[in-house]
Formats: sequence, C-alpha cells, structure tokens
Amino acid sequence: MGRGDGTGRLVSADDADDAGTGILHVDMDAFYASVEQLDDPSLLGKPIIVGAPDGRSVVSSASYEARRFGVRSAMPVGQALRLCPTAIVVLPHFDRYLELSAQVMGIFRDVTPLVEPLSIDEAFLDVRGVRRLWGSPGVIARALRARLREETGLVCSVGVAATKHVAKMASTLSKPDGLLIVAESGTEAFLRPQSVRALWGVGPKAAESLQGRGIRTVADVLDTPREVLDRALGRAMGERIWHLARGIDHREVDTSRVEKSVGHEETFHEDIADPIILRAELRRLADRVGARLRAGGWEASTIAIKVRFADFSTISRSQTLPEPTAVGQRIGDAAHELFESVERPLPVRLIGVRAERLQGAGSAPLALWDDDQEWRRIEDALDGAAARFGRGAVTRATLLGAARGGGTLPSNPPAPKLDQG
Repeated sequence: MGRGDGTGRLVSADDADDAGTGILHVDMDAFYASVEQLDDPSLLGKPIIVGAPDGRSVVSSASYEARRFGVRSAMPVGQALRLCPTAIVVLPHFDRYLELSAQVMGIFRDVTPLVEPLSIDEAFLDVRGVRRLWGSPGVIARALRARLREETGLVCSVGVAATKHVAKMASTLSKPDGLLIVAESGTEAFLRPQSVRALWGVGPKAAESLQGRGIRTVADVLDTPREVLDRALGRAMGERIWHLARGIDHREVDTSRVEKSVGHEETFHEDIADPIILRAELRRLADRVGARLRAGGWEASTIAIKVRFADFSTISRSQTLPEPTAVGQRIGDAAHELFESVERPLPVRLIGVRAERLQGAGSAPLALWDDDQEWRRIEDALDGAAARFGRGAVTRATLLGAARGGGTLPSNPPAPKLDQG
C-alpha cells in the first residue's frame, strides 16, 4: 500500500480496463502546501510546512518533500522541524485555499452534476450518466486531471472504481499525481492484499482487535467467519467490514451532503492559566467561527469547545442551542458557559471552538422574537468591513493586544457552498 510520503504508489497504464466503473474520488495533493508553492514558485521542490512558525503550533499541511522525512498533518511544528530541519515554515492563507477550492469544485460540476464534496480538497463524482458526453470513466479521469492542472496549476490523484469505498482507496494508493483504475471485475484482486486499516471505518482500535486475531489483510477478512468479525468489532461494524472486503458498498454520491462542523483553534506561545485571557480567546475564536458560518450560508445547532492542557491531556464539551445561529456573540456566550463547566488543574496549551450540526441559514422556523437582531446587525457590518478592508480591520476592543498564539487555524475548513443557481 502507498504511504503518505508517496512511496509505493500505484498507477494505471494508459490502456487500463475501466469496465463496470463509474465513481471517481478526486483528491488534491498536499492541497495547502501545493497552493503555497503555486503562489511562490521559489518553494517548488522544497520541503515546506504550512502552519505557524511557533514550534508549539501544529502542521496544517506539508509538501511531499517534507513528508518523506516523516512530517504529517496535525503534528506539532516543533516535532516536524526536528524530523526535517531544512523545512520552510509558511503561514497558511485560508482565503486563498477557499478560492481555489471553489474553482476546483466548479470544474467538477462542469463534468457532472453528481458531485459530493468531502472537504475543501476532495470529492466523489458519479460519471455514469455522462459517458456519452465525455467518454468512459477512465477517459473522464484523465481529462479532468489535465484540466485541473491547466486551469488551476494544481495536481490531483484520482481513483476510479465501481464503488465509493474502492475509488477512495485507489486514489490514496495513487498519490501523488496519479490515476488508479480498478475495473469492477478486478475489485477482489485489488482488495485482497490491502491492509485491514485501509477499510473504511477501521481505526486503530478496530485494527488492533482484528490483528490480535491474526486478521491483517482484506484476504484474512475474506477467510474469517462472520461471527468472528462480529465478536471482534461488534455486529454493525462486523457487517460493514464483511461487505467492504467483498467490494460491496451501496452508498450513492450524495449531492446534498452538508459539512458536519466548522471550527477554529489556537495553540498558545506559552501555556495560559488566566481565565480572563482564556475567555477573551474563546470570544475571538467564536467570532471567527460565526464569520465562516455566515460566509458559507450555514447556522449551527450545537457549539463545542476543546481545551488542551500543559500535559497534553485534552477535554471537549458541547451544548445544543435553543435555536440555530451564526451569530458570533451567541456562539461565544455558549463557549463561555461550557468553559465555566471545565475543571482546569493545569494551564492551557490549546483552546478551540467548533460549530456542529450545521443547516442552511434561515431553514429553521422563525421565532416569535429575535434576541440576536442587534448583534446580527453589528456582525453584518463587521462582515462588510472585513470584505472591504480585510479580516481584523475592525474588532472588539477586548480583543486588542499582542497575539498570544500562532494564529487561529480552522480545524475543519468546509468545502465551499454549492451554487444552487
């Protein structure tokens, strides 16, 4: 199986059989890092880390040159620099990533209306209905890769298969800048040598449970009685793995898929114990989350916070709101209430705010009165100022002062809002 640094990648020949396929999984390679290299050609071919230069922050993305040293996303930047001392740390530019993501998703929808964005940089495409227009799935995948490179300057990896699960596995194996086609008749042969960890839903604990029973590959799963899988994983997971190992995946490409959450988190330069400072940082993060919700046309029904202490222990708390909101003031109030319920035995290293259970703005029934009307008016004005003068041009007086962290980082940047017109 291919590795995150691109070694061991598998790609298809130009005349590869694509019979019975129709699902594409397209994944932009090292997206944040690739955008930075696109905008600054002096970074091409060099190991770069996208994140704050503070060693306490985490890696948002890394180029394949850095990954070959063992650098991975979500790794502390300090650890990444120890693994790759020559790496160049580049501050993230999320507005630019969203801009290019919107362009990429638009190209996908030019090919087929059946597009399911999974995140800012990957999506499933169902091309079964556009074969007469564009050709077979393999032809479509090659043309799509060429068009993305020509129009955006970015490269992607594509998996082509009969099901979503196999297509995603194939794109992972082909990275970077590859195309892997798995014909329907070749699905079992493709799956058999793969690690059980490659199966959808098999995390570290499930993999450990399976490996403890000598089940290490998909071939082992195929040779294992169903009741053994059920005992190892539970009935629901056992059934899922039994089907996926046989290439059975009835999930369709879902064009109505909604992002599950929007979040921002901050890693501090120094651990902070002062609750006044921590509450101010929560308010700052809540305002950022609210702005992203409004920009995407979403409202959130649940607010969650994340707190990581000096010893790296981490807790999270969440609450459901009486009404969905995209108002930063309301999100901050909920975050403060959750924060007060947290015992804090140690200073805080990282803090985060997340909006969950998203729905389209205005889709909830109207309340008899709007408690947030004034705050909504103020935040609409702030959004206008940000669009004209840049984010941070106008802010709360309580948030003025020197930055205490490496910059707020989106913990799950959503795919751009689909154009319903």
